[in-house]
Amino acid sequence: MVTTGLRPRRSAVLRLLVVAVALAGALIGALGGAAPASAHAALTGSTPAQGSVVDQAPEQVTLTFSEGVAMGDNSIRVLDPQGKRVDRGKLRNLCSDSIVKYGAGLPPGLRDGTYTVTWQAVSADSHPVAGAFTFSVGAPSKTAAPVPEQKVGGGLAGALYGIARYLAYAGFVLLVGGAAFVLACRPAAALVRSVQRLVVQGWALLAGTTVAMLLLRTPYTGSGDLADAFDLAGLQQVLITKPGAALISRLLLLAAAALFVAVLFGTYARLQEPAEERAESAEPAEDSAPGEAGEAAANGAEEAAEEAGQQAVNAAEQARQRKDLTFGLGIGGVIVGAGLAATWALAEHASTGLQPAVAMPVDVLHLLAVATWLGGLAALVVSLYWGPPVERTAVRRFSRIAFGSVVVLVVTGVYQSWRQVGSWRALTDTTYGWLLLLKAALVVVLVGIAWVSRRWTGRLAEVRTAQVQASAVQAAEARPTEAKASEAKASEVRASEARSAEADGAAEKDRRTEKATAGVSAAARAGNGLRTGSGAPTGDSAPTGDSAPASDKAPAGDTTADEDTTADGEPAGDEAPDPARAAQLARQQAALRTARTKRERDADPERLGLRRSVLAEAAVAVVVLVVTTVLTATEPARTEEAVKATAGGQSTTGNQPQVLSIPFDTGGPHGKGTARLDLDPGRSGSANALRLRISDPSGKAVDVPEVKVSFTQKAKKIGPLPVVPKHVGKGHWRANGVQLPVPGQWQLSLLVRTSDIDQVTEIKNVKIG
Repeated sequence: MVTTGLRPRRSAVLRLLVVAVALAGALIGALGGAAPASAHAALTGSTPAQGSVVDQAPEQVTLTFSEGVAMGDNSIRVLDPQGKRVDRGKLRNLCSDSIVKYGAGLPPGLRDGTYTVTWQAVSADSHPVAGAFTFSVGAPSKTAAPVPEQKVGGGLAGALYGIARYLAYAGFVLLVGGAAFVLACRPAAALVRSVQRLVVQGWALLAGTTVAMLLLRTPYTGSGDLADAFDLAGLQQVLITKPGAALISRLLLLAAAALFVAVLFGTYARLQEPAEERAESAEPAEDSAPGEAGEAAANGAEEAAEEAGQQAVNAAEQARQRKDLTFGLGIGGVIVGAGLAATWALAEHASTGLQPAVAMPVDVLHLLAVATWLGGLAALVVSLYWGPPVERTAVRRFSRIAFGSVVVLVVTGVYQSWRQVGSWRALTDTTYGWLLLLKAALVVVLVGIAWVSRRWTGRLAEVRTAQVQASAVQAAEARPTEAKASEAKASEVRASEARSAEADGAAEKDRRTEKATAGVSAAARAGNGLRTGSGAPTGDSAPTGDSAPASDKAPAGDTTADEDTTADGEPAGDEAPDPARAAQLARQQAALRTARTKRERDADPERLGLRRSVLAEAAVAVVVLVVTTVLTATEPARTEEAVKATAGGQSTTGNQPQVLSIPFDTGGPHGKGTARLDLDPGRSGSANALRLRISDPSGKAVDVPEVKVSFTQKAKKIGPLPVVPKHVGKGHWRANGVQLPVPGQWQLSLLVRTSDIDQVTEIKNVKIG
C-alpha cells in the first residue's frame, strides 16, 4: 500500500522558493554572463608573440597553454591582411613533458604585413576556450584581417548548456540524496508518494540533462549554432572526447540507477508495510449461527493460534529479507552514486592541474557529501510538507548524517580550495576567489540554519519523549481499572449471548405452539362441518369436494413467506447505495481527515518550527548549487596567477592596444590641437609600437617643430623612460621597440612645441598589462 501525502498550505513554501529562484536568477545573470570568457586552459605564450614585428616570415606559429587542451586541424588559423587563410591546415603536436604546445605550419614567401592568428580548443576540464592575436612581418600593414567574434561557449548554446549543467547537478543531488534518506534515515519513506516522486524526478532530470548536454557539446564547443546539435558527424567527434565518454558513462550508470529505484520503491517498499495491513484479510468471519457458536469459538481459537505462529514466522522472515535487501541496496547505491560522481570528477577540474590522482577521489567524496546533505534535506522537506508525520527518530538520524556530510565537505573543500586557489592573495584578486568566498559565505549561512533545525530536532525529541512517558504513567495507573472494565464487559457479553439464546429458543417455541394451535383450530372447524354437513362420513374419512384442510394453507399469523420480499415483489433489505452519493461522502470524509491531521500538525509548534527552518535550508541550498555551477565554469585562480606570472604579470585580458587622445594648448598662435597616441600591443616585457598623430582643432593633420614622449612608473621609481618618435609624414610620428619593463599604471608625458617659445607638457595615465 502506498501512503498518500497531505496537501498543506503552500504560501510559505512558494514564498521561499520564489526568493531562492530570484537569487538564483540574479546570480546566473551576474555571474553566468561571463562564463564564455572564463578559460580553464589559458594561452601562456606564442611564437611569434602577440603584437610583435618580425623581419622574416616564421616557419610556423606555435601556441603554449597552461594545461592540456584538445585541438584539431582547424583549431589554429592564420589569416593574411586580406583575410585569406595562409596556414597549411595541419595541426602540429609539439607537447613534451609538462609543456602543452601546438603549432600550425606556414608556407615560405609570405608578404610583409599584419597577420591574424585565431585559435579554438577544448580544455582538459571540458570547457571551450578561444582567442586571437596579431603579428607583423617586416612592418605592420595599413589593413589587417578583422578578428572574428568568438562565440565558443557563449550565445544561446552556451546558455542552454550552462542551464543543463546546473539541472544535472540538481538531479544528481535529488536522486542520490533522496535514496540515501530512505535507506539510512527513514525506510518508511519508501511508501510516501512525495518522496517517490522526488527521487524519480531527480533520476529523470539527470538523464534528460545528460542527453541534452551530449547533443549540445557540438554547438557549445564549436560554432554556437543550435542546428549543429543534430549533426551526427559532430556527435561522433564528441563521443571520442573525454567529456563525451563521461556523459555516455553517466547514461549507462543511470540505467543501473533505474533498476535501483524500481527495487527501492517496489520490493523494498512492500517490505515496509505494517503487519496489520497484511493481516486484514485474515480476520475471522462473523454472524455464525447460534447453535454453532461454541464450535466456531473453539475452531477460531485454534486458527488464531496457528495464525499467530505463522505470523511470527513470517515476521522473522520479512525482517531478515529487509535486512538483506537494505544491505544490498546500500552497497549498490554507493557504487552507483560514486560512479555518477566520478563522471564529473574525471572530466572537470579535478582531472587536471595539481595532484589529479588525489583530487579525483576527493572530488567524488565532495559530491557525495553534497548530495547526501542537500538531497536528504529535499526529501525531508517533502516529507514534512507532503506526507504523513515524520518520526522523530528519522529526523535525528538525518541530523547526524547531515553533520557528518558537513565535516566531509569542510575537509574536501579546504583541499580543493588550496589546489585551485594556491594563495591568500588570489582569493581577492581573481574571479574564482571571489566566487569561492561567496560560496563559503552561503555554506556558513546554510550551516547556521542547519544548527537552528538541529535545535528544533532536539526540542522535538524532548517533547515527544515527555509525552510518551506521560502516556506510559497514565497507562500504568489505568491498568487495574481497565482489567476490571474488561472483565465486566466480558460478563456482559456472556449474559447478552445467553439472553439472545433464550430469546431465540422462546421464539422458536412460540412458532411451534402457534402452528399447533392453528392445526387444532382447523380440525375443529372440520369437525363442525361434518356434524352440520350433508351426511359425509366422519372419523378418519378424507374430506371431499372443494373442502381442504386449513393446515395446508399458511396460517394467518405466519409471515415467513413475506419476510424476504416487499409489497412490490422486490427483494427487501438494504437498498443499493448511490455511487455518486458514496463518492461524495468519501471525499467529505477524506477532507475531514486531512483537515484534522493538518490541525494536529500545525498545533505542534516544534514540528512547525522544524518545517520552516528546513525549508529555509532548502532555499539557500538552491543558491549554493547555482554558485557551485558558475564556479566550475570559471578559470581556477591558480591557473590565472600562473598565466600572469608567465606573461610577466600581465592579465589575459590586458593585452589590448592603448589609445589616448590628448588635447593641448601651447598658448601661442596655432597652439591648440589634439594628439592621438596609439601604443600597440600595450603590454610589458615586449616591444611596443608607438604611433602619434597631431591635428588642429578642425581635425586636419599638422606638423609641429618638436614632440617628445616619456613613461614613468612612480610606484616602483622607474623612469622617466624617454621615447623619441620619428617623423614619418605630415602630422605623423612613429617609434618602434618601446620597452616597458613591468605592468601596472604608467604616467605618460607628452611635450608639444609649436614655436620657438610656445610649448606645453601634457600628462596622462596609461595602464600596461
